Amino acid sequence: MTEFRVPKLNNNDTSYVLVEWLAEDGQEVRDGDPIVLLETSKATEEVEAPADGVLRRLLAEGAECEPGQVIARLLASADEPPAETTGGHPDGNPGEPQTSTPPGDVSGVIVTAPARELMQAHGIAMERVYALGRKVIRRTDVEELLGAQEPSPAVADDATAEDDATAGDDATAGDDDAQWITLSRAQQRTAEVVERSRREIPAAFTAMNVDVTEVLSLARDLTRRLRTLVGLPEMVVKAAGGLLDRFPMFFAEPGPGPRARRAATADVGVTVDVGRGLFIPVVRDAGNRPLAEIAGDLVGFRKTALTGSFRERDLQGGAITLTLHTHDGIVFAVPIVFPGQTCALSLTAPRTEVVQDGPGFAVRKTATVGLAYDHRYINGRDAAEFLGELRTALESPARFLTENG
Repeated sequence: MTEFRVPKLNNNDTSYVLVEWLAEDGQEVRDGDPIVLLETSKATEEVEAPADGVLRRLLAEGAECEPGQVIARLLASADEPPAETTGGHPDGNPGEPQTSTPPGDVSGVIVTAPARELMQAHGIAMERVYALGRKVIRRTDVEELLGAQEPSPAVADDATAEDDATAGDDATAGDDDAQWITLSRAQQRTAEVVERSRREIPAAFTAMNVDVTEVLSLARDLTRRLRTLVGLPEMVVKAAGGLLDRFPMFFAEPGPGPRARRAATADVGVTVDVGRGLFIPVVRDAGNRPLAEIAGDLVGFRKTALTGSFRERDLQGGAITLTLHTHDGIVFAVPIVFPGQTCALSLTAPRTEVVQDGPGFAVRKTATVGLAYDHRYINGRDAAEFLGELRTALESPARFLTENG
């Protein structure tokens, strides 16, 4: 018998939704067959069987699950009795297999177990959650509805017993729905990551101006020759990836105690936001791959962001993050350091500046590259050296690309 545990799909979420079983209970499956569809805050991912066997499902569609939780077993044969252990929890405590209330409708909408519990507690009709037009209804969706409805008489009676300090809260409870803007689920997850970063990571920030006149000219030429879009972000990804060997701590994963795990390759996450939520897909091995491949990856990421069809493996494993702030007029931007990383880069749009050139002046394009870093692992001097090396690479791009492919 093989226990089928929920894999860790990303660093942002502590729970996922079991959207759909792709194999029937009692069906014989092969190692590598997709057997379940899990939804995270950013993507929906097919998870494969870890071995051959007969599937015995322990969790119903629509239920929430955690990384490490046992949600199924793969038996050697259909006649093998299931083990008596587990309640499907990561800690392995004994108990009954977890289930959730079946969806129970023909609309195809899945309502998670925590969402159903909240609906029952507050008397919210199923039609109201269907009207949200979402395939999966989470607890946060029900909370949106609760925030929009009037308080019950019991709640109102309790409110009258509060002191005058709560008067402001009571007044807002009756405000019109149009006065409130509810965060999307994707933005709520982003907020959780930001709060965690601010709470756990003592970050510092350093910024440096870079003359990007030459690198932009080269990028335009490469766009024509390679027949794919090459811009400043692509150049920064390539240049940053080339610094792995000289600055291993900038790509390391903080570990327990006073140490950090080295990264084997420079996997660079790049922010993509086309109005459907913030995504951070990862360019793999940026230091060793040709610029044309990196440019192709970023073009593909932008297209995928338009449809919101990222796979979890597209978003996993970044060793460092590059946040893009390419709207005109932005002078510099301070990124957050994402949990599991030691630093994050920011890049602004190029801007025109008049600079001194010998006895006279010249018009140049400049951009600001910033570095937010976990001060427990990286000091200000190291940050300045890292940014200095990055600036040197960007200001001498032809030589850099010749040396690094």
